[in-house]
Amino acid sequence: QVEVVESGGGLVQPGGSRKLSCVASVGPTFTIYAMEWYRQAPGKERELVAHIHNDGSTKYADSVKGRFAISRDNGKSTAYLQMNNLKPEDTAVYFCYVRAWYNDWWGQGTQVTVSS
Repeated sequence: QVEVVESGGGLVQPGGSRKLSCVASVGPTFTIYAMEWYRQAPGKERELVAHIHNDGSTKYADSVKGRFAISRDNGKSTAYLQMNNLKPEDTAVYFCYVRAWYNDWWGQGTQVTVSS
């Protein structure tokens, strides 16, 4: 049974930090080659925040460059999103997206609210 679970969301003050985790359980049939974080704010489309490939290469949305960092524990099929200097506009539901050969999956999301 495939399962993608995010955690770490919550309320944080502007300028604060938060670390999100994504644990993927996809079984031996599938090989994960990349993991990504997306976010969706109310009334807006879902957008790519960060991407990490098996080879360690990363990509970021311009709006989070220099503030967010994606990392991954390949052995545990886990991805992290370290978010620093958070701004109110970072408020959104953050989703993990797992890319495997011939298949991909979404997590259910975790809410991050940046407010004083």
